[in-house]
Amino acid sequence: MALSKSEIIKSKPIGGGLNDFCDLYNTTRTDIPELSDAVGHMHIGDEGLKNLVIDLILALQSLPAARLLPSPNGRGTLSGHLSRFYSAVDSGDFDLRSAVPLLTKVLNKASDADIWDAVYGLVTESTPPPRPLPYPNQTPISFNTGSLANTSEYRKHFDSALKDELDSSLRIDIPNFFDTFFGELTNLESVAGAVFKKCQEDENPLYKEGEGGGWRDWPEDAQEEKVLKWFKEWVDMFLEFAKESGSIPEVRRRPLGQPTQHLSSSTTRRKLDVGFTNDTKINKSARYDWSQILVPGELKSNPNADRRNDTWLDLARYARHVLTAQDTRRFVLGFTLCGPIMRLWEFDRLGSIASSPFDINKEGLRFVSAILGYLWMNEEQLGFDPTISELDGKRYMEITRNGRTERLVLVELMKRHSSVASRATTCWKAYCDGDESKTTLVIKDSWQYPERGEEGVLLRDAIEKGVVNVARYYHHETVRIGGKDDDINGNVRKGLDIMKATDAFRHASATSNAEMPPPSTSRSRSRSTARKRSSSSLNAPLPPNKRSCSTSPHADKGPSELPNRIHRRVILRDYGKYIYKASSRVAMLAALEGNITGYESLRDLTSTIQSDVSIGNLMMNEEEDNPSWLSFLIDLDLAIKENQGKPSGAPSKTGTRAFMAIGALYGEEHSFMHDLESFFWVLFWICIHYTGPNGECRVVPEFEAWNYEPTTRLAKLKSGTVDHERHFLKTITEHFTPYYQPLVPWVNRLRRVVFPMDKPWERKDKGLYSQMKAVLEKARSDPEVSVE
Repeated sequence: MALSKSEIIKSKPIGGGLNDFCDLYNTTRTDIPELSDAVGHMHIGDEGLKNLVIDLILALQSLPAARLLPSPNGRGTLSGHLSRFYSAVDSGDFDLRSAVPLLTKVLNKASDADIWDAVYGLVTESTPPPRPLPYPNQTPISFNTGSLANTSEYRKHFDSALKDELDSSLRIDIPNFFDTFFGELTNLESVAGAVFKKCQEDENPLYKEGEGGGWRDWPEDAQEEKVLKWFKEWVDMFLEFAKESGSIPEVRRRPLGQPTQHLSSSTTRRKLDVGFTNDTKINKSARYDWSQILVPGELKSNPNADRRNDTWLDLARYARHVLTAQDTRRFVLGFTLCGPIMRLWEFDRLGSIASSPFDINKEGLRFVSAILGYLWMNEEQLGFDPTISELDGKRYMEITRNGRTERLVLVELMKRHSSVASRATTCWKAYCDGDESKTTLVIKDSWQYPERGEEGVLLRDAIEKGVVNVARYYHHETVRIGGKDDDINGNVRKGLDIMKATDAFRHASATSNAEMPPPSTSRSRSRSTARKRSSSSLNAPLPPNKRSCSTSPHADKGPSELPNRIHRRVILRDYGKYIYKASSRVAMLAALEGNITGYESLRDLTSTIQSDVSIGNLMMNEEEDNPSWLSFLIDLDLAIKENQGKPSGAPSKTGTRAFMAIGALYGEEHSFMHDLESFFWVLFWICIHYTGPNGECRVVPEFEAWNYEPTTRLAKLKSGTVDHERHFLKTITEHFTPYYQPLVPWVNRLRRVVFPMDKPWERKDKGLYSQMKAVLEKARSDPEVSVE
């Protein structure tokens, strides 16, 4: 016989199940005694309140009663219903302040019955029915931090975007992690063993085994400054002992700990807690940049921080900067040290994986081995691309083309996509060694889902069929390393069993109410509640979307079915600059017109829809001696064949929110009409953000938010921007830079063409190409536009 609600509530009391949530609030808002006062006086912003509500949802879901109490609609359990409620909160389809009564009851420790009544009342009124995708055959759209346009990467927004990028691809507790990434180091096991043995010698050894043991002088409160000092001293000690043990590898790097100094080579000013740098003689007063950081690390004083989202995202931020600053980096190794709890990490283009945590005061040999491993790894083991070499100060790679080996000399980096889990597109300007004219080529490396068609094949088809104004093909190949195709699952992660891993974000949420055992009996004080000075929990990144359990979403799949990315290389004959760097307004408009011509030619002659019209894919050429097209499209990574009938099978496709068509944001089946609308949004964006010729730009907060809005909400914002001519004119007049003010009437005319009747298109119109180009041509003839 099923138990009633009241019987379930009595048999499964909340007890201390919500204590961690209450502590989370109290430790970060001690100056605000009442939640209602905090909300009423806006001490907690929308983002902070949203995170607080989500933290409470996840805490409630983990309670035993939630898994037994019935759903308000009679289908399933309350825990499952809370998952759907979570989706409503995360998508913004919910009035956050209606959760204040429940939050207040929880924080005031009301009775179990009152709390559960408040839960039922809230989710019954607020959870919308699930909505089906309008076009279920479409490849899902995903976003990453590299697709943000004209953003300051403000921490509050950026963390959420980075978490969305990693999502369920951040996985922990990987079996055999250490052996996979450290096992190939010659003599590491024997030398580390000798060093560890040396640490246990003498009357006052550096390390003691057993109860009350651990590392000597380990800071009991694990404060950052003390831990850094201890860490550096012990690393030097390990190296001295290693030298005494006999033959050891060359010391390739040293630890760096300058948490108060910002590192350069980043869009925003970021600090690094600790890491290993390529400088073997650390200068305390020297300024370092991300190109020198080989192994980033994150420190927290609280051991429980090992289970927190913000800890992992801090390290992910560091890894992103390293991957961006080092253009030949395939993956990045790193570590977290939360009190004495250490975890080893690897970041690549699928996401991130990590070892199980271990207590350095209980597993001293493991700690010594990890440190010496980081110090002695060669560049390939650290994640650098061995197919790119250096000789006589020149970097080069070799390809096999038409049966012959060609050496391509890299002249300069043109583009490096700033993200972790993504295609990670990287472009270099290059020339063929031995070519006296040094004709410019463009080398493009990217990490693609294997299900997606090869860009090189599409480009080769385009040149064979006479397509104009699209970057011309030279060569393409799959990069091979170690005699194998370079992919993530096989080559980078070396076949690690991800199916046995844990989803990190869900693990953090599911265990937030569980008490972690003391890492070391004699060091219980190191489990300090002191918090790192970075983001408060209320403004920390959001928990994962629509997930309610901590098991892997891939647990029922075989290894061959797991997501993967493969390293592909395409070489092109055309190079230029982005159209927003045009020398004049007229040149920019002419280039945009040529880009539309290229798009039309590609579709007409090859039935290919480019599908990713954005500010970074529209190029132009203003150099007299450059034989490239005067304007041209690049990047067919996401291109599809028109009327292909079914999706590619890739897990997702990326896009830049700011330039996506309204219908595409709503999930409509992709059409050339969506891409033509994207050309409009590119021009709109350029006029708002670029202050003059040659690409000087600015950040506009109102439109920076477009990078972070949920797709449905952004679709509504865009619709509202163009659906009334008077309002549209007011918007662009106020926001276009002085340099682009002469384009106000012409952008409005283009709006009339792209949005007939002030709304998105309802039928396909091949005539839209010529209509758009006619507006751009007339704009170029306007004296107000042509006079600089």
